[in-house]
Amino acid sequence: MDLTLLVLAAGMGSRYGGLKQLDQVGPSGETIIDYSVYDAIEAGFNKIVFIIRKDIEKDMKELLFDKYSQKVKIEYVFQELDKIPEGIELPEDRVKPWGTGHAVLMAKDVIEEPFVVINADDFYGKSAFKVVADYMKSQQKNLKGKNCMAGYRLQNTLSKHGTVSRGVCKVNDNNELVEITERTKIGWKDNKIITDENGKDLALNGNLFVSMNFWGFTPDVFPELESEFKRFIVDNYQNIKSEYYIPSIVSHQMDNGLATVKVLEATDQWFGVTYKEDKPLVIEKIKRLTMEGKYPEKLW
Repeated sequence: MDLTLLVLAAGMGSRYGGLKQLDQVGPSGETIIDYSVYDAIEAGFNKIVFIIRKDIEKDMKELLFDKYSQKVKIEYVFQELDKIPEGIELPEDRVKPWGTGHAVLMAKDVIEEPFVVINADDFYGKSAFKVVADYMKSQQKNLKGKNCMAGYRLQNTLSKHGTVSRGVCKVNDNNELVEITERTKIGWKDNKIITDENGKDLALNGNLFVSMNFWGFTPDVFPELESEFKRFIVDNYQNIKSEYYIPSIVSHQMDNGLATVKVLEATDQWFGVTYKEDKPLVIEKIKRLTMEGKYPEKLW
């Protein structure tokens, strides 16, 4: 079964303060993307597609794509502001990217098989790639409309150096997604996990599933993604900072009976470099995983 990994790598880390996709965190200078691609290939993915910007094309190609292409098929496409549906003009003052939903849409001409979407700057761990790949392979004879996501326990996704935003998931008895609620300013306070609810503290259960933007789709999502993105632009034309996120198309598909979303537990701890202060911890965790034999000293 053909299975593609779609890596969202077009964004700059505004809170982090730089192009963190290319930061070296492994013992032999590996980036976080290196580990995701390595784990994906190990889980059975046979094509990697990157969403990037033109101004980082040279660096991405020299540092990443050339070495990956020796192991797996590599393609990349650009996310640009003016790549919007026909018949709609670009808002004159728009400078902010259109969001992750728009980024996924950029790949519609290069993906014809089931695919998984991830962020470039998140370390997901082997279990996420394996459980999602295994599920999609097991459903391959009737995969249409059977989306999935890797679910992480909230308590395993927080930063010690600031608050984060997370998509908090509600699931049914079949571990299918029922609802996803975007929560902001989530962090530790007095040994409790707190989020902001209309200016007041709201405690959250650390065992709740959250989305870390690790989604499994079938290619039939693209027509719906395009039509809903067009609707989004029309509805938000005057709001030049509005962004179209992946959970929007997920909710649309669920609400209209077009797809279900199986929540598959990723047992590894997620970690990432949301803040610069997170980087030493990421380096230490990867070093520990390498010492435990889960990764070789040199990936490529």
